[in-house]
Amino acid sequence: MGGGDSIVPHGTDEGSLWFSAHSSLDVGDNMILQDQNKKIERESTSSEIDEENTHPFRVDFEVTEQIKPDDLQCCCDELKIHKKDLKREKQKILRYKPGAWIEKVGGLETSDHDVPNTTCLLMVGPSGSGKSSLINRISKVLDDDKFAPPRAQESYNLHTENGTYFLQEYMMPRYSNSICLYDTRSLSYKLDKDEDIRMLKGWMKKGVRHGELVVRKTDNARLRKSLESKDHNKGYFSSETRKVNFVIYVVNGLLVLKAMKNAGALEKQYVETIVSTFNCPFLSFKDDKPVLVFTHGDLLSYTERAHVRGHLGRILGIPPTKQIFDIPDCDCPATASAIIGMLRYSLAHADRNFLQKCKVVDKVHKVSLSAYMILLILGIGVTIGLTQNTEVHVPLPKTRVPKSKPMIEWHKIRHIW
Repeated sequence: MGGGDSIVPHGTDEGSLWFSAHSSLDVGDNMILQDQNKKIERESTSSEIDEENTHPFRVDFEVTEQIKPDDLQCCCDELKIHKKDLKREKQKILRYKPGAWIEKVGGLETSDHDVPNTTCLLMVGPSGSGKSSLINRISKVLDDDKFAPPRAQESYNLHTENGTYFLQEYMMPRYSNSICLYDTRSLSYKLDKDEDIRMLKGWMKKGVRHGELVVRKTDNARLRKSLESKDHNKGYFSSETRKVNFVIYVVNGLLVLKAMKNAGALEKQYVETIVSTFNCPFLSFKDDKPVLVFTHGDLLSYTERAHVRGHLGRILGIPPTKQIFDIPDCDCPATASAIIGMLRYSLAHADRNFLQKCKVVDKVHKVSLSAYMILLILGIGVTIGLTQNTEVHVPLPKTRVPKSKPMIEWHKIRHIW
């Protein structure tokens, strides 16, 4: 590959690590692998001493399997970015039009699909996952403007009643109409999960509308009153309902890591919510499950990020290196590459799952059109026939008939006298 040097995103441990364009693994990678091997050895030793620590956390599945050094090396190799390749892939996203990546399978053409004007990608995830922050990060990458103000309102304190309560639509890029991301109200891992399923089902079945207020049955009176006060337009939302074409599921990598270390009940509930809602059938399109993004990687080391990625792949049943994207909150080519890769994956699967035009409706439409043409022709024929067979009565001018004098036969009436 040509272009500039290969780059790895900066981490919180030792800043930016720069890779040579011709090297496969440098000293930094070897240090990561060594760190990983030492960690495995320590855990093996501790398991011999205390057997209970072998399974620190369960959610009806094993989570203690450590990521292999080969898998870690694969993750590190994937972080290598070439600037020229990144620019080329970004242009594909910027030039994207709905239906552009439809695969012509089954004898179907693009015209056989119900292609929308805008491809709608729905972002869902538990509270504190960083959906709004991710939208701002995506916007900066596509708009190529690092100094643009954030478009989505981000939350800072998870313990307050903050967050997204109104469905928000964001066009990507800012002044385009080909792609839109929908920021949604967070799933609650502390309350009733049935409410989350009901909410997801409504969005997937009925569609989403910009500005629509999302209220839960479990919302208390104080929160409802606060939301009504925020709704200055008194229930106004966009008249256009968008059908969801694909789902982006966002999780907090830091909370997942804490759950892996058995930090507490909340972290356990967080992972349980991820598993139950990610596998919700309403979020899948046939066999295609949502794409997964984990955030807050800038607060983790490279080793921890690799562990989180592998762990999520195992508990959700999706390939870690193909369907899970590590997108930290930092400005670097690797983050931009992950964003472009995630969008490419989402849009390609959205195009592949566009609904086919209903053949029954088409047949009915064709029959109705044919019947209409026949009736029209018959009507014209009947009208012409009636016009030709109808006699036109033209009134004749009146002629004066001369009055004749009566003839009297006098010899026949002589006797009267």
